[in-house]
Formats: sequence, C-alpha cells, structure tokens
Amino acid sequence: MKILPSLLLIVLTFLRLPVAAAAEVKEVTQYGITWTFDKPHQVGQFITGDYWVIGPVNVVSVSPAPATASAGQAGGNVKSKYGAVSMVADERMRNGSMIVLKSDQDQGYDSRMKDYKPALSVVFPCALPVNQSLISTISNGPEPVTVLLADLMWAKEKTSSLALKSAAVLTCLSNPPPLDAFRPPFAGPEKPIYQLKDVKWDILPRLAPAGPVPSWEKFERYLQRPWLDHVSEWFFQNMGPNENNPNYGREFSRVGGIAALMLMLDVPKEKKEKLAIGMIQWGIDAAGLAKTGRVWIASGGHWNGRKFPILFAGLMLGDKEMQEIAGRPIFSEDFSTYYGKGFYGQTTMYQIGVFGGPNPLYEETDPATWDWRGKRSEGYRTSTVSPGWPGTALAVQLLKAKALWNHDAFFDYNDRWMSKADPYASTRGAYARPKQEGASLDPFVDAMWLSYRKSVPQQPGAKDNLKWVWTGQGNDGKWVPNPPTPR
Repeated sequence: MKILPSLLLIVLTFLRLPVAAAAEVKEVTQYGITWTFDKPHQVGQFITGDYWVIGPVNVVSVSPAPATASAGQAGGNVKSKYGAVSMVADERMRNGSMIVLKSDQDQGYDSRMKDYKPALSVVFPCALPVNQSLISTISNGPEPVTVLLADLMWAKEKTSSLALKSAAVLTCLSNPPPLDAFRPPFAGPEKPIYQLKDVKWDILPRLAPAGPVPSWEKFERYLQRPWLDHVSEWFFQNMGPNENNPNYGREFSRVGGIAALMLMLDVPKEKKEKLAIGMIQWGIDAAGLAKTGRVWIASGGHWNGRKFPILFAGLMLGDKEMQEIAGRPIFSEDFSTYYGKGFYGQTTMYQIGVFGGPNPLYEETDPATWDWRGKRSEGYRTSTVSPGWPGTALAVQLLKAKALWNHDAFFDYNDRWMSKADPYASTRGAYARPKQEGASLDPFVDAMWLSYRKSVPQQPGAKDNLKWVWTGQGNDGKWVPNPPTPR
C-alpha cells in the first residue's frame, strides 16, 4: 500500500524525526553553517536532518567563510606518540569546503593538516551540479577540544587537538526526494535514494537486556551528524570534526557494535528509530566511499569499524549491493585476521598490517624473538584493536549474516579473545596471557556476549576465506586462500 504524503508526514513527526516541508529559500543553515544561493531554490530535509536543494544551484557564499587564520591562531606541530607530525602551523585555510568525488588521502578543509591540498578547497561562488554534495566545515582554534565520544574514552583521550569543529552536507538533486528518504552518500557522483518505509525491522532479534545498557540519547547523538571518513591518511586522527565523529578505528568499531546490540533489545520500535536511522545512514555513506574506491587497509587501529555499518545498512534496507560490498576483502578486519599456526597453538591470529611498512607474522614466533615491530604489534592487538571488535562479531552472528561478512577468521579470533578460560595456558611457558584478553572495552558488550554468544543461530560461513600476504613496501600484497583450520 502506498503511504500518502500527509500520512507519512504525521508518522515521521510522531517518531521525532527531523521533517521540514520543502520551501523556496535563498539560504539554509545547519550546525552553525549557512549556505547562501544566488536566488531562491526549493530545499528540504532528509530524515537525518541534512538538507537537499533542487539544482543545479549557484552557492554564492558560505558562513563562516573560508579564510586565513586570525592572528595568533596558526597553531603548532601536533605529533603522534611515535613522533610523526600530523598538524603544522599553517595559516592558509580555515572553514574549508569540499566536493568529494573519490577517495583520497588529501583534504581541503584546514591547512594545519599535513594532508591539506589547496586545489581541493571549494572557491565561492560555487556552481553545485545535480548529484553532487557540498561539505562545509567550521575550524577549531589551536587549543585541544573535547571529543564527541568523551564518555567512552580514557581520561587522557577525552580532549584532543582536532582541526575541525563541525561539518554539514548539502546535497543537490534534480527532483525532491520522498519525505522518508535517507541522505544519499556524501562521496561520489551517485546519489541513490533509500527510504525508511523499506527498512526491515523484523530481522532484528528482540533480546532481553544484559548489563548496563548505554544511554540511547548519547548514542543517537553520536550518529546524528555526517561522519567525515573520506581521508585515507592517518592524519585523519587529528582532523575532526569533534562535533560530528570519532577519529580512530577503535571507536568506529565500538560505536557500531554497541549501537547494533542496543537495536537488538526488546524495546519498542519507536525507541529504536532514531538510532537505527543513524546507523543506516553511516552505512550508506561508507558504502558510497567504497564505491569510489576506498579500501580500509590494516594499519594499526586506524581503519577498523567500516565494514559492519555497510553490512547493517544493506541488511536493514534489503540492499544486495551493500551486502556484496561488505563481503569484499577491502576492510581492516579482513586484512588483520587469518588462520595459521601460532606459537602457543592458536589457530586464528592477528597481524597489524602496514604500519611503517609490512610487519612480520609475529604471533607465529616465540615471543622471546620479537623485535620492536612484534612488540608494537602485540601492543596494538591487546590494547587498541581486539577489545573494540567483540560487539561487531556478536552482532553479525545474531543477524545471521556470517556468510555475508565472508571472513570466518574474524569470528574465530573474537572467540579466542573473549574466552574466559585460557585455552593455551599449558603452552605459554613464561609468557602469561595478556590481562586484557577475555573482555572488550565496554561492559554492555561483555554482558551481551556472556548472555548470547553461545545461543547465536547456526548459519553458514564464508565462501571466500582469504589471507592477506604482504609482498613488498607500502600496500603491496595479495590475497591467498586461507581455509579454516580443522578443529
């Protein structure tokens, strides 16, 4: 049955979704950013609250305007814990805008970032064609700021030096979208329209809550705004915007896993609506990036957490293309886990990937022989990467989507990590089990794992179990068959 627009408007309003009737206006404002057109154009909002405009449209200005830094606001060098510089004192650009048509390592928002490329900064007036998205930002000053996920972070991480404060997306279309439309991907020239009416709510289990359920309002806020994830260089961790998204893969993984498990709780659909929309929109954006050629390689903890939102959105929307994208070997979780023979007898293992060049398969060797690269890899495995994964591993299996994930080593590795007993205690010798193993970073995930891991539905596994083998410097390598180790 086709829903009448007036009835749909009532339904969306009841569900607390951001709905605004289309109107002819000359300017539009969101998240502190105002776009001004040369003449009135028809505009409206997607169910995420992001704006669309019927074009092509001439955007004559944006406020705050792109500008050089004010006196004394140039900032200074910001370094990683390894001494690498990501931000420098550069006054050329603040409050930049971009049109992102392909995945790249560079950005045009703020010149303090070492990956700044002036040619990527939009110059106003800007002729915005149909099926393109204008991303505009507000820059921070030079001082550290509070991060979006401060409540989830360690004390020393609650503030960070981030170049950007806020970002908003204006999407130019040829025709008004349906009232219940999601925003199309901000990256690339394809602007597919997905609708709330097509969401398949019945695929979500209805589970009794276990452990301390996080705040729905906080997680709705975490996923309220666009997550700018198109920069493929590690400098991303200091980009921001701190009012939009986290800047490290550990938190991408944690938010995705926690939010998905919350959506599987036995609570009214109305309570889930806003959070589900945020999760699905995240997946739509990540799928759009993948379609522009983005690959989230294994590089320490940077690029985890992008695979699951694509799969989740594909499942919830019944979209086969997104499901297929999620099954490709283009994600950090696929690069990082593999089957083999570990030194203690473990059969599923972790590799850190490209981090200052390809790294050895250290878990296959005696810890007494590890050089600094092996010790660094183990540090990332135990403190940054593995404890952020279990929520995702459980959620995928509860959704009966293990085959679509298409990489079984990830799930077996998480079982190894979360095991309360140490299956390798007798073979460790002088090397005790790392104290972090047996738990995630989040009590809610731990409680849900304990309650539901053993009862996940039986389901087929991957058709393409692969292992990434690094063959040279940089990203050089190849995928080879990697069947599960017989139990």
